[in-house]
Amino acid sequence: MSEFKLSRRDSLRNMAVLGMAGAAIATSATVLATSAAEAAQPHMSKALNDLQAALNQLQAALPDKGGHRVKAMALVKDAIDETTKGMAVGAM
Repeated sequence: MSEFKLSRRDSLRNMAVLGMAGAAIATSATVLATSAAEAAQPHMSKALNDLQAALNQLQAALPDKGGHRVKAMALVKDAIDETTKGMAVGAM
């Protein structure tokens, strides 16, 4: 049998692709959940889209940032969650 080895660059690329795929799935779920509320809340909708774009960019960035990139991603995810909750309350 031949042994298959991934280079560090291949591993990082694969992790980035998986992260972006996960973000796309999460984004799709969030968009579906908030689509009704978006029509009446254009500023919140724009903020949500911008936060999702920021998260995608952070996930695509190189990981060696002394932990700051990971912390930024967690904070953006929290902001996405809070924005989504705010839109749900505003739609009531």
